[in-house]
Amino acid sequence: MADTLLQSLPAEWHLSEPELFTETHTSRIIMVRLEDGQQAVVKQLNATGMENELRGTHYLEWHDGHGCVRVLKQKDNNVLLEYGGSRTLLDHLNEHGDESATLIFTDVFLRLQETFRSRKPVTPGFVPLRKQFASLFKKAEKDRNSGEQSIFVEVAAIADRLLSNQRDIQPLHGDIHHENILFGKRGWLVIDPQALLGDPAYDAANMFYNPVERTDLRTDQKRIAAMAEIFERVFKRDRKDYLEFGMSHACLSASWHDEDENFEERDRSLAVTEAIRDILKSLA
Repeated sequence: MADTLLQSLPAEWHLSEPELFTETHTSRIIMVRLEDGQQAVVKQLNATGMENELRGTHYLEWHDGHGCVRVLKQKDNNVLLEYGGSRTLLDHLNEHGDESATLIFTDVFLRLQETFRSRKPVTPGFVPLRKQFASLFKKAEKDRNSGEQSIFVEVAAIADRLLSNQRDIQPLHGDIHHENILFGKRGWLVIDPQALLGDPAYDAANMFYNPVERTDLRTDQKRIAAMAEIFERVFKRDRKDYLEFGMSHACLSASWHDEDENFEERDRSLAVTEAIRDILKSLA
């Protein structure tokens, strides 16, 4: 197996000790050693990954190691990445609690914002945030045409307003969650971006929806309110923006699950949507 993996990697990179870490519908993640013995990661993209995930390298290159792992090399469908570490923010949450994990996230997020504040030019290839919301708008239109004033219709209107009034438009990770934030030699770093373009409040608001298996946290209104307060205090922006983006993202996720006819996950996502909506109503 190791020999087969090694043969699939660019010989000029002089990698060794390849070990398959995981395989997804878009890529194989292979742990390797560099010439100097340091650990690194190869993300080997399949056809789906080349179409949908290669642009993630643009996000990592734009940040150049500020708050996220570095791209070391890239050739064809192989992306050689800095090893971010084995400890996730979910591990930290499980050991030290949700508030501590949230505060670590805010530190990471502020580091990511430094790239935008440096006025570094943005390369083409990022997906506009409005395109990300296509499934929600499609579902809302279907419900509206059938005469159903569903939660999808309600939240799609809010999402449309948010997307028409975006601030500080910049490259976004697009899928920040507790298992995409790792601790290693350079501290806490983000991995595995989707590479969107839009309002950074959307990235931060993803945290309301996560960890994805912790329904007890995702639907806990005290937790939602506390996280929104932290975001307002640390990021100096009205908590309502984060709550509305969080509600919109949860409803977007529900629309994806509805398309896949995964109705159990759709309903779990809608439970998050409704919990955040209740907090917003309490602020009105």
